[in-house]
Amino acid sequence: MKTIVLERPGAFALHDAPEPTLLQPDEALVRVHRVGICGTDLHAYEGTQPFFSYPRVLGHELAVEVLALGHGADHGDRAIGDICAINPYLECGQCSACRRGRPNACLRLQVLGVHRDGGMAEYLTVPSRKLHRAADLPLEAVALVEMFSVGAHAVRRAGIDAGSPVLVIGAGPIGLATMQFARLRGAQVIAMDVNLTRLTFCRERLGIAHTIDALDEPEDRLRATLDGDLPLIVVDATGNARSMINAFRYVAHGGKLVYVGISKEDITFSDPHFHSREMTLFASRNAMDEDFAWVIDALTRGTVKLDGWITHRATPEELIANFGSWLKPESAVLKAMLTL
Repeated sequence: MKTIVLERPGAFALHDAPEPTLLQPDEALVRVHRVGICGTDLHAYEGTQPFFSYPRVLGHELAVEVLALGHGADHGDRAIGDICAINPYLECGQCSACRRGRPNACLRLQVLGVHRDGGMAEYLTVPSRKLHRAADLPLEAVALVEMFSVGAHAVRRAGIDAGSPVLVIGAGPIGLATMQFARLRGAQVIAMDVNLTRLTFCRERLGIAHTIDALDEPEDRLRATLDGDLPLIVVDATGNARSMINAFRYVAHGGKLVYVGISKEDITFSDPHFHSREMTLFASRNAMDEDFAWVIDALTRGTVKLDGWITHRATPEELIANFGSWLKPESAVLKAMLTL
């Protein structure tokens, strides 16, 4: 089968690998149709992704078709021929986090396309419990479910509800997903970024009324927007250490700061500033099955729109040739999609 391997930073190769077979009763054999390109994939290509080793088959934003199901296990409502999204977070089921219902933070978590080979291949075997049926969605929408689920999980993690003033820093895919699901909760969403084109997308495509250039006195702009106040909830989706440190400045007294982006660098802050505001600091990692269900329902109902999201499409050969250029700002990539 055709397989794309990231052999080392900056170097993809197209391999002809053996097709997988069902090995365990609880597994599913799937045909991969679409793969969304994530910031994780871009960072792996750059060599800046934490928790990563080479060579690796990337790909965890997947739209797949079920070809076979293992014998002797309960596969729930999953059936051969189903079109599904995949929850790519493979938990151990035994550690403290798993026992407390937090498999997304499993002590021994393995993520497809990061810790083990992912979906940039024609076929893949996965635990059938990780399949989420999405029969009424087009394949490209199914491949975006995981990305949206990360944003949806950040919204649930932050406890965002109706009327909350929420600042989302970073108008990349995860930040945009967070904005959309925060709006579904009825929050007053403010978008911040250094990329003015992305802020235009927020206003024109997502209906975000208030956007702020992060280089233009952002604290003053926030106070002007909120009648002198600061946001109760700030979500930083940049993965940029400087932005993550600056985010402490934008949180109201008694408010929350949520990091959904991840950086390899240390994050430092003023303890007196932190304590004086009795601020709560959260990390938001990955997503859970309930987030996938929420996203699929929202996409199916049309309460989350996908117009303008996918800016680049590629075959395996085109991906290998063009991937490096997608890291350049002038490429204007919002979301790239691989077709297998």
